[in-house]
Amino acid sequence: MTYWRSVSFVLVGASCYGVLSTIVKTAYSHGFTTAGVTGSQMLFGVLLLLLLTIATGNFRRIPLSKWGLLTLAGMFVGLTGILYYGSLQTIPASLAIVLLFQFTWIGVLMEAWMERKWPQWPRLISLILLFFGTLLAGNVWHMDFQEIPVQGLVFGLLAAFCYAGFIFTSGRLAVDVNPWLRSFFLSLGSLIIVFIVFPPTFIINGSLGEGLWLWGLLLAVLGIVLPNLLFTYGVPQVGSGMATILSSVELPMAVFMSHLILKEQVSLIQWLGVLTIVFGIVVAETPMKKRAWRVQED
Repeated sequence: MTYWRSVSFVLVGASCYGVLSTIVKTAYSHGFTTAGVTGSQMLFGVLLLLLLTIATGNFRRIPLSKWGLLTLAGMFVGLTGILYYGSLQTIPASLAIVLLFQFTWIGVLMEAWMERKWPQWPRLISLILLFFGTLLAGNVWHMDFQEIPVQGLVFGLLAAFCYAGFIFTSGRLAVDVNPWLRSFFLSLGSLIIVFIVFPPTFIINGSLGEGLWLWGLLLAVLGIVLPNLLFTYGVPQVGSGMATILSSVELPMAVFMSHLILKEQVSLIQWLGVLTIVFGIVVAETPMKKRAWRVQED
């Protein structure tokens, strides 16, 4: 797989995540809870990936050690969903996404610590641009933090650590396993941790028949199936640090969808923040683009 195809996979996968906050907010407005929304998403995601893996002929036995590692790595996704969706119940969506987006510098530091190598200047400049772009796009300047629950802030930051952990591990653990099978076991880990935290009462209490199935299915496709497959293919090629930066495209997508679907007003400053984030991604990618061109010329 070419480098640029891998980059596009990561960008599309992250864009899928950007749609989730709009869907979750809409599901909440219909009276569904964090437990039901998160649980149904994970359940439908596992079932869809299992069916797709079997249908494509990719279901096969793998060593128990790799099965365990992938399942543990998948728990990061489940914890991200639990914490992020929990924060959305107590703090504004714009602030929740800003807190989640701290995964950018967390992920880069994780890679630097593992490789014992400090990031190059273009990547550091990119992180600074992403940080300020996130603050602008999230419109945090006009918030009264004294009225915001501490629990929501803590949940948002913990979600950032979990998301960075997922990107970091997805590019390093059992990369030789078939991508379809990797995605299935990653989603299985998410399902396990979600059902431990939120027992799946939605299966028997009638919520699915009341419309939860629709939101769970949408979230499963956009939040489990597509991102898992795209990240599984793309992250090992671009590296976890660069994948973390590329994943920041999630915020522009979240702002755009909230404006398009939820009819939220987006100020000029917020659009400036979106452009700053996009520019930050371009800055980080410039050295990689030159390197890719040199490889092609050779």
